[in-house]
Amino acid sequence: MSTHATSEDRPRKRRPYAPRVPIEQRREQLLDAALAVIVSDGYDRISIDAIAKRADVARSVVYGAYDNLDALLTALLDRQQARAFDRLLATLPDAAASPDPAEFAAQTVRRMSAMLHQDPDTWRLILSPPGNMPAVVRDRIEADRERFRRLVEAWLTRAGQATGEPHLDPRVLAHALVACAEHFGRLALTAPGTFDPAHLIDQVRLILGALWPRTR
Repeated sequence: MSTHATSEDRPRKRRPYAPRVPIEQRREQLLDAALAVIVSDGYDRISIDAIAKRADVARSVVYGAYDNLDALLTALLDRQQARAFDRLLATLPDAAASPDPAEFAAQTVRRMSAMLHQDPDTWRLILSPPGNMPAVVRDRIEADRERFRRLVEAWLTRAGQATGEPHLDPRVLAHALVACAEHFGRLALTAPGTFDPAHLIDQVRLILGALWPRTR
């Protein structure tokens, strides 16, 4: 008689057991796991399976908290936006208090540098190259980017009216400033030390000061 164990005799590998926790706590755990996957492996590897593995729970636990991957990623963006992006919008200089475009841009660079340092993982989520982003993430980040651009454009329009400078287009300049900020933000995250923030701020002042004279 054969003594080899059959497949039925072998113990089955159990799925990870997830202790019962309040649903809001579980959702936070899964969002943390999703962010960790994106930061370490990129958007190409984000999936329900990858999130469940990182959180050490079964797929059913993930689906018990979120209907699908898009819903989970949307919730992650909501949370990270509240932590970082809304603070950035709120800290834009006031046009009346700072009518100089060069100083406006310098203050924004300074504040963005501080935010990158305080919460790098959130900004990796936002500033990652868009090519491999899921559509739900790409569309949401582009909407937030456009909202930020419009605020910058509105500020530059008011500053231009104050200086009487008729030649520079605030819309074009707002696109250029936001694109530059994103570029240097990615460098700060992927190649820290490439540019000293203080040096960037000085260069911003010099460039915009030359393009757009200060209020006299």
